Amino acid sequence: MPTHHTPSLSALISRTLHSMPLLLSSQEECESLAVGGQAVMEGVMMRNASKLAIAVRRADGSIIAQVRPWFTLAVFDVLRKPFIRGFPVLMETLINGIKALNFSAEIAVEGEGEELKPWQLALTLITAIGFAVLLFVVLPHFITVGMGLLGLAGGMEGLSFHVWDGIFKASIFLLYILIISRLPDIRRVFEYHGAEHKTIWAYENREDEVSAESAARQSRLHPRCGTTFMLFVLAISIILHAVLVPLVLLFWRPDNVVIKHSVIVCFKLLLMMPISALAYEAIKFAAGLEGGIIATLLRAPGMLLQRLTTREPDESQLEVAIVALHEALGTEATVPVRAPAYTILELPDVRQAGKSRTTL
Repeated sequence: MPTHHTPSLSALISRTLHSMPLLLSSQEECESLAVGGQAVMEGVMMRNASKLAIAVRRADGSIIAQVRPWFTLAVFDVLRKPFIRGFPVLMETLINGIKALNFSAEIAVEGEGEELKPWQLALTLITAIGFAVLLFVVLPHFITVGMGLLGLAGGMEGLSFHVWDGIFKASIFLLYILIISRLPDIRRVFEYHGAEHKTIWAYENREDEVSAESAARQSRLHPRCGTTFMLFVLAISIILHAVLVPLVLLFWRPDNVVIKHSVIVCFKLLLMMPISALAYEAIKFAAGLEGGIIATLLRAPGMLLQRLTTREPDESQLEVAIVALHEALGTEATVPVRAPAYTILELPDVRQAGKSRTTL
């Protein structure tokens, strides 16, 4: 029988570290076909409009799936407007992704998919965001300050500071991907990331049916990938910081150096909202282009980086992605989806009644 337990603090810390690559392995929905996805531990999560499905392969080889509602922050229509929706979508992706990651981690070790308590979810989310901010905002900023002390970079009022800051941001980002890609667990996530892309391509390309065989023929690279989104965030942040930080310092320049740099770092954090909004619109624009030189130039960096954040999946991993797609689409599928045998795990309030079903 599966064991029922609450994740320990050490398990939460481990899953926090695993949650860092979530945006790299996530994918925005296609407006025409309404499908997006994300890799998790030993599985894949697929989203279809207001619901998501998670499929995970257990150690015994069986596949467990669960369908649940998509948690949304867009309680007001204005939060879905262009150039506003990016930040709420980013937070939704993180929250739903962390929940899916926890479920997959529990199932993969023969647990029951115990749901995170609100404080555990908040702690994991805050820690993951905090670590990302430290790594990609604070660290490059103060490395650049160090370059200034060596006489190799100017002050924040000048362009050279922000050029160095951007170089360090990009270098740390690439180094981070290279390091995590060598971790066995993350390599497996990147393989499922490839399976997710291939399965979505098989569906979007209107194959006769979506199966492990048809998905295997597809590319593991996709223009709507979260990796591309992160590159747009990086590029837009470099541009906005170079323009807006000197502008702020033009009107307000404290004498205390510590206060000056602390306030600018906080200002950069506040800019994450407009930066993510602009990046979201950029990736949707790039993904919507049918071809041509502009489409190629906008997509090329992200597609190139996906060669690091995706790996070729095997047939068993493709089967898991297909199960997730099958459950996410349900009766809305416009192409037949041939999924292998799997077991549906009902949501917690239903599962307490001992309900589950097996699909052949």
